[in-house]
Amino acid sequence: MPVIATLTMNPALDMSTSAERVEPVRKLRCSPARRDPGGGGVNVARMAHRLGARTIAIFPSGGLTGQMLERLVEAEGVEATAVAIGSETREDVTVLDETSGEQYRFVLPGPHLHGVEWMACLRTLAELPTRPDIFCASGSLPPGVPDDFYARVAEIVESWGVRFALDTSGAPLKAALAERVFLVKPNLRELRELTGAPLSDEPSRVAACRALIARGRLGAVALSLGHEGALLVTAHDAWRAQALPIRPVSSVGAGDSFLGAMLWGLASKLTLKESFNLAMAGGSAALLAPGTELARSADVRRLLAQVIVEPVPEPRAAAVGR
Repeated sequence: MPVIATLTMNPALDMSTSAERVEPVRKLRCSPARRDPGGGGVNVARMAHRLGARTIAIFPSGGLTGQMLERLVEAEGVEATAVAIGSETREDVTVLDETSGEQYRFVLPGPHLHGVEWMACLRTLAELPTRPDIFCASGSLPPGVPDDFYARVAEIVESWGVRFALDTSGAPLKAALAERVFLVKPNLRELRELTGAPLSDEPSRVAACRALIARGRLGAVALSLGHEGALLVTAHDAWRAQALPIRPVSSVGAGDSFLGAMLWGLASKLTLKESFNLAMAGGSAALLAPGTELARSADVRRLLAQVIVEPVPEPRAAAVGR
């Protein structure tokens, strides 16, 4: 059984509900609420566990919300390693407008972590008794945590000789890329912010991913493109996968399901390309799940046969003379 460990610095208790119509002022009568454990790394661990991995989720936890989060994580079979903090763990709310089919997502900033608290998270990571096959840090950093936090995480994981996957954005991502990172998973907006380029076509997107790889110690970029599918780029190869023709029930958790499935594949000794196939099935399966629920393993395996991954043609060198 592969072992995958994750770190989530800004976890959340995700609540989802629906109303006939979402509109201002009027009191909205909602359906019964569903609560799921949330936050990038927590969701990645949940997805990988559903596919058959032993998963360990490290996250700060505080207050009654944190206690409920811990119980929900463990109820799914994920090993919760909670680091106590003084403030309450955040809640996020997703509301479905039943009339329009649109989702409204209300995401809170998370508690402020003091130096002693975020350093305790690093210490817990460094002292993790089980060395995973692959390690993932995912999600935003809460207030109080320095931008170089994930760079420090990368140093610890590199000292183990374990591959490190990172899903974050902005300054924390930029700082981490100075260290050894095996895989990053930006979306198109995040890659545009990182590069400052419009990235309006496939060649420019592949080139931008290659530029990130060439300037640092990065192994691969999985670029999610929403309804356009995704790209997987390394220094020598690039693959594309088109989105499957699915009418989404909810898009919440699709990126985390994508990454959780991909890491399960890598930890199970599949190739990058094979793991990319699995990731596309995972992200697509999440679209079939309601509210804040993640992909179901049966849907992932069913959709896997429909995924088509093909190489991106390399640009031809310009002709010299005639």
